[in-house]
Order: sequence, then C-alpha cells, then structure tokens
Amino acid sequence: MMVRGAKLAGLGSYVPDRVLTNADLEKMVDTTDEWIVSHTGMKERHIAAPEQATSDLALMAAQRALDDAQLSAEDLDLVICATVTPDHMFPSTSSILQGRIGATRAGAFDLLIGCTGFLYALSVASGYVMAGLCNHVLVVAAETLSRIVNWEDRATCVLFGDGAGAAVVSPAKPGHGFLSFSLWSDGLNSHYLTLPAGGSRRPVSLQELEQKAHFLYMEGHEVFKLAVRGCPEVAEAAIKQAGLTNRDIDWAIMHQANKRIIDAAAKRLGLPESHVFCNVERYGNTSAASIPLALDDLYRAGELRNGQHLLLVAFGAGFSLAGSVLEWTK
Repeated sequence: MMVRGAKLAGLGSYVPDRVLTNADLEKMVDTTDEWIVSHTGMKERHIAAPEQATSDLALMAAQRALDDAQLSAEDLDLVICATVTPDHMFPSTSSILQGRIGATRAGAFDLLIGCTGFLYALSVASGYVMAGLCNHVLVVAAETLSRIVNWEDRATCVLFGDGAGAAVVSPAKPGHGFLSFSLWSDGLNSHYLTLPAGGSRRPVSLQELEQKAHFLYMEGHEVFKLAVRGCPEVAEAAIKQAGLTNRDIDWAIMHQANKRIIDAAAKRLGLPESHVFCNVERYGNTSAASIPLALDDLYRAGELRNGQHLLLVAFGAGFSLAGSVLEWTK
C-alpha cells in the first residue's frame, strides 16, 4: 500500500496597513534609501499597529487560507504556528489562534525556530497527513518583528517587517504534493543571530533593558556568509531527495532576507532569474512569514500551474537551514 501524499490545499497572507519606507527610515537613523536598496533590495516594510499582536496577524492569514481551501475551522485536526514573536511565552500563539478561529477539534502547538519556521512546520504537517494521523493541518507563520527591533540600530532596524502567511496541508495522491524536506542546523553558529535577553539564560532585568539586550542582535556579515554557502547546499539536497535536477525547478522561493543573498544562491544553483521569485522590496525580512507571503503573492498572481515543481529554501537563527520541493497540485 502506497503512503498518501500531502499538498498545499489553501494559501493566505496578511500584512498590517502601516507602511514604513526607506524615506521614513532616513528620518529615524543615519541611513539612506540608496544604501538600503543597494545592500538589501528593500524599499518598504509593513509595521503592526500598537494594538496588533502576532495572533491578530495570524488570524487574518489563517482565515484567508481556510477560505482558499474551501474548509471551515472545524475541519482542522491540528494548528501549528511558527513564530519568534509570540503573543506570550505561554499560552502558545497557536492555542490562541485555534480558539479564535473556532477549530474545536484541533490540537495546537508553536514552533519557535526563526526564519526557517514555515518550512519546519510544513515538514511536521505533511508528516502527520502522510501518516494518516491528520487530514487537514493549518500552518501559520506570523511575526511582529517590529517589537524586538532596536530602532536606534541602523544595521538591523532597516531590515525587518511584520506579516503573516498561512497554508492548509491536506491529503494528496501518492507521489504528489510535497516531494522532499531537507532540514539542517549548525548550533555552533547560533550566536550570530539571537535575542539575548528574555529567556532562562538571561531573564529580563533592569540591567538587561539598559543594555538593550531584549532587542534582536545580528552579525550581518557572518549571517550573509553562512546563508550564501548553506542555501545552495540544502536546496540541492532537497532537489536530489525529490529525484529531480535543478533544471526541473519551475519556481524557487527563498527566504526574503536580502536580495543579494537570493541572487547569489540562485546563481550557485544555476537557476535563471526569471524562475526565482522575490518580493523583499515590498515587505523586508518578515522571518518565518517571508516564504508564505512570497508563495501567496506568486499564487494570487496566477503564476502557479499544476505539475510545476517549486523549491522552497530558508535560513535563519540556529543557525538553521531548510529546503523543500513540492509539485504544485491544487
């Protein structure tokens, strides 16, 4: 008996209304539009309103994904939320979301991984579906990174935005849908991208607040090098696992952290620019939400066709890497 497959049955996304442009940032820190565009490819990003938490963004994306899948929340068996900016340390943001959408039959848990969170969550969801343990799993990646960014640090505050993307993972015919997942981690390099204070190692205190250790910290040059080297490697592992070659990839969607990283990784993979989707100029780096935001943009633009092969690649805190190949079938 062949194991059933798992596919993306529905997609949805949401970004807050407020747009922060490079021109706005020029008034806040010592930077320029030219520098930001040339070094990152970013032109604007969306920022959550003061009253909006991560679950609020997740709720909007989740409802749109359910509508796209033509399912109700009561059809869900499991809700997974990938985020590093949860509403609270506990309860989980997924539990809050599960209650708000009315998924009365569903379990719920969070994955706190970072920028690779959406792909890690998809791997778990597809595994549950392929094993027959679930029929419909909602995966939401949502971030309010504006709450953990030091807006006085010009090296990081220009990079990040808020947003959410969601997907419903449902059964597919054997051999269709998700074809591979390649998940890697290099914990020895975890110190290059971190939120120093707020956990059990360094609880928040007046001293930590004075040192601004409750804000995101990143050594950008080191992260850049790790990403440019690691993304092609994890991508090729996922492609090989799927039984395909690089020439079989119709669309590559990479973590939208930096246009230069995307271009360098695509060049190493030998992928033509026309096959690599990028929307970093509109949203900035939204961490775990970046790939589902890009995937939903590509889908809503009518660019996806049944039978196409999609390559998803992410990198981020940990230092973690993830790659996945799927056959688009919807």
